[in-house]
Amino acid sequence: MKLGIIGLPQAGKSTVFEALTGARGESQQQKSGRSDHRIGTVRVADPRVDHLSELYKPKKTTYAQVEYLLPSDTGGASTGKSENALWNQVRPCDALIQVVRNFHGTLGAPSPEADIRALEEEMIISDLAVVEKKMERMALDAKRGKKDEEGMQELMEACRTLLEENRPLRSDPGLASSPGLRGFTFLSAKPRLLIVNNDDENEEPPSWSSLPEHVEVIVVRGSLEKEIALLSPEEAEEFMAAYHIRTSALDRVIRSSYEILELISFFTVGEDEVKAWTIPKGTTALDAAGVIHSDIQQGFIRAEVISFEELVRLGSLQEAKKAGQVRLEGKEHVIEDGDIVHFRFNV
Repeated sequence: MKLGIIGLPQAGKSTVFEALTGARGESQQQKSGRSDHRIGTVRVADPRVDHLSELYKPKKTTYAQVEYLLPSDTGGASTGKSENALWNQVRPCDALIQVVRNFHGTLGAPSPEADIRALEEEMIISDLAVVEKKMERMALDAKRGKKDEEGMQELMEACRTLLEENRPLRSDPGLASSPGLRGFTFLSAKPRLLIVNNDDENEEPPSWSSLPEHVEVIVVRGSLEKEIALLSPEEAEEFMAAYHIRTSALDRVIRSSYEILELISFFTVGEDEVKAWTIPKGTTALDAAGVIHSDIQQGFIRAEVISFEELVRLGSLQEAKKAGQVRLEGKEHVIEDGDIVHFRFNV
């Protein structure tokens, strides 16, 4: 799971990136063409993994991970090649995090709602340019006698209609998730999380007249959270209590990231390794097996499944089997969040 961090100039994108990656992440600088961008890989804290690791005492414990991408040159409205270079950095991301300034600084009083609209409009314009270019190519191909991709004309027209109304593609979830659009990496179709970056003493969200459609909103105090991310766990706890911060920005952002992307976790356990795996909601046992290894998917026989809660209640997998709580499921069984799964397979 990779999320791109975007926003207008001086919104605090670097501060938020460091707050998200400082506590339990690894950050690295990567060069792409003429631009340098930063990627932070963060371990997803999960008490269920902790409990399973205590229970099995494996040689290795592997948590799920989230990647945060901070593009280079993240200036706001721009034109031409620089704008395309900026957006192209975040197009491969699964979702976007927009950092919105809600603190006083050199730019004066904040205007979070106007800033949100400004960046939304940039993404819509960028997507519309992609749609129009595709439709132009399709028209040329038609003149040359090349057969149209099935349903593509209708899809592009639906996208153009929505974008010309100045509405993001995510406002039509069915259209945004259409398989035919996957290769286009449309910006306005991506799930979006708004991080409202407040002053140190301000805990409240701004007053809104309207918000973009289908977005999640989190209020953080970026500078404070950046400091907390660099403290020891004991110091961080004291600091958070003093500023009435109940849950770190990182944990709140991770939770919201899973929600907007509709992701869940399942676990594999054993003496060698306890590991968390991230999959979309609704994933079948067969497809979950493929997440681990293609050989397991190819040779799938059955999945042994028990919920985390049942395993905790019964104390061990052996006791769960005695109690008849370990289920044998087939290929079409849908994996639920927190399931512990052992795949039987033969290749």
